[in-house]
Amino acid sequence: AVHLVESGGGSVQAGGSLRLSCAASEWPNTHDTHMGWFRQPPGKEREGVAAIDPSGGVTAYADSVKGRFTISKDDAKNTVYLQMNSLKPEDTAMYYCAAGFPARWLVDYDYQYWGQGTQVTVSS
Repeated sequence: AVHLVESGGGSVQAGGSLRLSCAASEWPNTHDTHMGWFRQPPGKEREGVAAIDPSGGVTAYADSVKGRFTISKDDAKNTVYLQMNSLKPEDTAMYYCAAGFPARWLVDYDYQYWGQGTQVTVSS
């Protein structure tokens, strides 16, 4: 069964850091699929944040998070991470993990498997 579980969300002040985790059980495997992080701010559409290819050697980031967020994965643990530094209030959103075979790495419609999300709230 497809199963992605996010964790690590919470409330932090601006300038703080959080590390999100996404654990995959059974299928998908992080070494077989692209993994992505998306977020949906309150009242807005979901947007791509970061993605990593099956090899782990290629990543992609939204311009808004470049230099602040880092995506990584541990295939032995079948887990993907999102290290978020220098957080801003505009980073407040529900963060989702996704897996699949995207043609466009930061487009949500191109991913087949989704977690339930974890909330990140950044206060000023």
